Amino acid sequence: MKAGIHPAYNECSVICACGSVFKTRSTHKGDIRVEICSSCHPFFTGRQKLVDTEGRVDRFNKKVQRSREMQEARKK
Repeated sequence: MKAGIHPAYNECSVICACGSVFKTRSTHKGDIRVEICSSCHPFFTGRQKLVDTEGRVDRFNKKVQRSREMQEARKK
């Protein structure tokens, strides 16, 4: 490698949303924040993490039901 043209390779902390912190080396200045890491990812933990509590079909059915109720209210 040529001297003087490469960025500094320093130690930095990686901070996950779950609270896990680990050290690595990078040219990035400061801490690195991530949303998911190996200590909270479902593949590594073996647990499934539900993100969406209400599915698209359920939301659609609610919308259709509200539409029907509004149409019935107009007819009265």
